Amino acid sequence: MEIILLEEIEKVGEKYEIVKVKNGFGRNFLIPQKKAIIANSSNRRRLAEMRRIEDLRESKMLGTYQEMADKLKGKSLSIDAKAGTTGKIFGSVTNVQLAQAIKETFGLEIDRRKIQLPAEVKELGSYTAVINLHQDVVSEVKFDVVQG
Repeated sequence: MEIILLEEIEKVGEKYEIVKVKNGFGRNFLIPQKKAIIANSSNRRRLAEMRRIEDLRESKMLGTYQEMADKLKGKSLSIDAKAGTTGKIFGSVTNVQLAQAIKETFGLEIDRRKIQLPAEVKELGSYTAVINLHQDVVSEVKFDVVQG
């Protein structure tokens, strides 16, 4: 079944992308939850208009994204984690924790899916995360994982 995604879905595709999924997944989950529409001829014609409107909205948000990147530039975060005597933390630091720390420290609401960690953060130390706010606005945030 071919569908047009109405939002980004992990391991399936990006927003407004035409993808092929299994019939049951599309019919029973994506379409009823308004995450996708069937990629028939009329919806394919509407796709160009939907992309144009989204691009206009994103271009209006570009200034906001740039302000967010400027607020984060050169700043550092501290994330508390429980760790053993060797410095290995119990579990790992995720992009959800990093998004929460940014919200608490700087008051910025950043979607966790826009934050990319360098690798699995499983030890105390300093790291740098990449934040893809927009295709033209990419920021980096340094963070320290400390004993908490």
